[in-house]
Amino acid sequence: MSDPIPTQIKLRKASRVLEVSFGDGSHFQLPCEYLRVHSPSAEVKGHGPGQEVLVLGKENVGISAVEPVGQYAVKLVFDDGHDTGLFTWKYLHELGREQQSKWAQYLARKAQAPNQGSAGK
Repeated sequence: MSDPIPTQIKLRKASRVLEVSFGDGSHFQLPCEYLRVHSPSAEVKGHGPGQEVLVLGKENVGISAVEPVGQYAVKLVFDDGHDTGLFTWKYLHELGREQQSKWAQYLARKAQAPNQGSAGK
C-alpha cells in the first residue's frame, strides 16, 4: 500500500485546526495543540526511543504558516516560534487515524507530569 496523499489542507486559524483530506477518503481535523505536542522534530521526539519530550503549555498555540516541502510533506510554523520537523503525508495520516489514542496518551502523561510548566520551545 502506498502512502496516503492529501487532496486538501486547510488552516482554520480562528478555531486553531488544520483540516486534512486524503485521497483514500479520510478527513481529519487536527487541533494546533495536538500537532504541536506531536511535532516530528528532534526537539520533541528526541534522537531515539525513550527520549521524547513532554511539551506542556501549548493550549493556545496556533499555526501561522503551512509551507509545502516537495511532494511529501509540509512544514508547520507555529506562532510560539517552533518551526522544525516535517509533517510527512504518512505522519499526518497517522496523527489523524490515531488521534484519539495519541491524545489520550498525551493527556495521561501530562496528568502525571510533576511540573505543569512549559517544556519545549
